[in-house]
Amino acid sequence: MRKALHFGAGNIGRGFIGAVLSEADFNVQFADVNERVINELNDKKQYTVQIASHEQASFEVIGVSGINSLSDREELIKAVANADLITASVGPSVLSIIAKDIAAGLTYASEQNILKEMNIVACENMINATDFLKAEIDKHVSDDVKNKIDASVGFPNSAVDRIVPIQHHEDALTVQVEPFFEWVIEEGSWRGAVPEMEGVQFVADLSPFIERKLLTVNTGHASIAYLGLRQGFVTVDKAIEDSEIKQKVEKALEETSQFLIKKYNLDQVEHQSYVQKIIERFENPYLSDELSRVGRAPLRKLGKRERLVYPAHSLMQEGTVPQALIETIASALHFEQESDEESQSLQQKMNELGAKRTFAQISGLEENDPLVLAVADQYQKQK
Repeated sequence: MRKALHFGAGNIGRGFIGAVLSEADFNVQFADVNERVINELNDKKQYTVQIASHEQASFEVIGVSGINSLSDREELIKAVANADLITASVGPSVLSIIAKDIAAGLTYASEQNILKEMNIVACENMINATDFLKAEIDKHVSDDVKNKIDASVGFPNSAVDRIVPIQHHEDALTVQVEPFFEWVIEEGSWRGAVPEMEGVQFVADLSPFIERKLLTVNTGHASIAYLGLRQGFVTVDKAIEDSEIKQKVEKALEETSQFLIKKYNLDQVEHQSYVQKIIERFENPYLSDELSRVGRAPLRKLGKRERLVYPAHSLMQEGTVPQALIETIASALHFEQESDEESQSLQQKMNELGAKRTFAQISGLEENDPLVLAVADQYQKQK
């Protein structure tokens, strides 16, 4: 049986990537720092995935195991060397950390002359996440090992989409996910024969899928969070029940649709159907995702190539004023959660620098950029 090593035994890892890999007849091993989860995986060898829908169906993922990436590093290095496929859903900020472990494993494989044809795929809400992971791995290997890696290992980018809400279960391994999911992998960068994996789509050009997801699902999610929190809502489904918020979210997605359809020559009817499906997912009462979770990490989410600033700035450059996106960005500048370090840093910057300078600094845009000026003006109106 083919071996898959997945970094990140959290809800996305277990409820999405691990489940799909297991269904595709991979022997799935998870690597994580969560001692309780790893111990449970090794004790039970299986876990339950619940589908968040009216039917409340569930299924078992069996034959799994875990490695503690802090205390069992030698085992982890060997697991990297022996894997046929390595995947990761650890969050963009952690990719540079796991890159050291992957680099050590690939170096070990090279030294033992067991480096084989394999693939490494980062499954993150980040454009070209695998490219980033590859660059981080390269920092920790010799030139000789790098050349061997380049000859044997594929690093395809991917686009992933499945909403997994904050949840609490007595069983540490049980995870609830929405019915919908999408996992698209760049075919041209895959090393070896492209496998048949149910639920995974291999495509020649990943860019339209990455940006369609980022600028629909992630933009929509962020809009609901930042607008909803300003109105005192707690969860996504309750916030979008509010007609004013729903209208603003739909308008923001009209703006991103305008950008996407023009850039990738998308079919307008098909894309609108996709947008409507995404809105219906947000309305799913069985997900009940918390706005505070969806809105966290505002410094990253207000980046120049991210879900809000990227489409808004692109439209401004084309002569369109994306008012709904501008309002969402301004609302994001108000975001403050005690448990979120980025939001605390954001509010410190806002107090010291004000809206215009803070947003310019976070987004990487000039202070006199039309989008920066529009956001700063909108922020003042919201105060």
